[in-house]
Parts: sequence; structure tokens; C-alpha cells
Amino acid sequence: MSWWARYPTSRPREAKGGIKAQSQRGAFGQQWWAKRWIGVLESFNIGARLSRGRSYARGGQVLKIEIGKGAVQAAVQGSRPTPYQVAIRLKPLPAGDWDKVAKVVSSRVIFASKLLAGEMPQELEEAFGEAGVALFPQRFADLTMDCSCPDWSNPCKHTAAVFYLIGEEFDRDPFLILRLRGMDREEFLKLLGPVAAPAPEPESAAPPEPLPGGYSGYWAAFAAPAVPPLEPAENAVLARRLGSLPFWRGHRPLVEFLDGVHQAAAASAASRIEAGPV
Repeated sequence: MSWWARYPTSRPREAKGGIKAQSQRGAFGQQWWAKRWIGVLESFNIGARLSRGRSYARGGQVLKIEIGKGAVQAAVQGSRPTPYQVAIRLKPLPAGDWDKVAKVVSSRVIFASKLLAGEMPQELEEAFGEAGVALFPQRFADLTMDCSCPDWSNPCKHTAAVFYLIGEEFDRDPFLILRLRGMDREEFLKLLGPVAAPAPEPESAAPPEPLPGGYSGYWAAFAAPAVPPLEPAENAVLARRLGSLPFWRGHRPLVEFLDGVHQAAAASAASRIEAGPV
């Protein structure tokens, strides 16, 4: 028996208010950019620490994650009272490399139009490659990972948990990979120049026509009997368009949670209308 096999696996302390992965089974991340990021972690072949990292991510052991340019700072609750501090650093691209990428991307209008629409075209990774630059880390040496835990492995399970949650966050905001490479989306669009400039504002419309029948006829419409509101075709429309909050801490996906809130509010409003004035 190996000497380290004699020691039982440590159990993490309960973490309250931690960030729980939305994926409670199966693969993390749905979109190609999330899968590429998680693929980097899984290529390191750290064995059982990957499954422990997934358990930590799904169990809410990660207390906070802050993503800046080229760096991630996180706190993970482990088996000790004080949370472990995790740092992940990805070397930012130099300005010259960004210029090369911008030259390739700006030569293809479809890239700029998708970026302006908030989409991350899969061909963007190819554009980086054409410029001789890697969008995602290619090897272990491209990343610097530190954790204050006593585990000798790098990355450890705490770092792996943060990695998985960042992968899920890429589903919400794919442009985080640009930030980790040292540039925000708005800065990158500005670098593309006129090809990514926003469309000019339309000319001001003509003054509105006067109301038929004057103001008295308009306000009279409000004296008509109230009509019960129709049930909306879709709940949480704005949230569905904007996506989830960064590192949402709820047990259910944000949109699913808001669906229940909207349904309860609609039922309450309908019952009040049926009851009439108090």
C-alpha cells in the first residue's frame, strides 16, 4: 500500500451561499467556447481531482470568482475553516498580436457583424490561428495556477472547481475569453475600426399627428370597464434575452426561477381583479 493511501479523503466543510454549477450531471458547458475551455483542464490528466472538482463546483463550495484581464481570483471552501485562495493566470496577448488578429477579423465583415450582435463566431478561433495567435491556452505552460491548499497537485480539486464554473460562465458570456487574453469586447470592437462602428442614428421622425377627437376622447377610453389581462405568451422575456446573472447562486436556472415568480404574480393579480375594489 502506498503511503498516501493510508490517509482518508478529506471532506469539505459546508459552504453557505456558494456558486453552484447549473449542470448537476453530465458535461459542463453547452457552447463550443465553453467546451474548449474545459477541454484545456481535462487535457492535464489530473485523475480523480477532476471528479472532485466537479463535485465541488456542483456542491457550491466555490464562494466567489472574480475575472479580470488575464487573471481569475477565487475563494473555495475546503476542509479547513478558512477558504482556500485560488489564482488562475493566462498571459495576456501583446498589443502587436491583437493588431494582427484585428486585421484578420476586420477583413471579414461577417465576423464584425456577429461580434456587434453579441455573438461569438466559432470561426473567431480560426481567425486567431490565421494571425498566428492562440485564443485558448494550448499547453500547461500557458497557464499559471496557484491554490493555498496543501495539495501538491497542480491543478488541485479547488482549482478544477473554479475552472468548471468559468466554463459554465462562458456559456453566458463567451467574451470572457477575450478578457482573459487581456482585452474586453468593447476594446476589441474599437480596435476593428470602421468595420465594427455602430450604424448612424436614424433621422428624427416627424411630429406625431394630433389625437383624433381631442384629449377628452383619449382619456374617456380609460373609463371603460377593466378587462382582465391576458396571460403572457412567455414569462421572463427580458431575462431570456439577457441571459443569467454572472455566477448565479440559485438552485434552479435564473429563467426557470423567474418563470415561477411571474406565474405567481399573474395568479395573484387575476384574483385581485376578480375580487373587485376593496
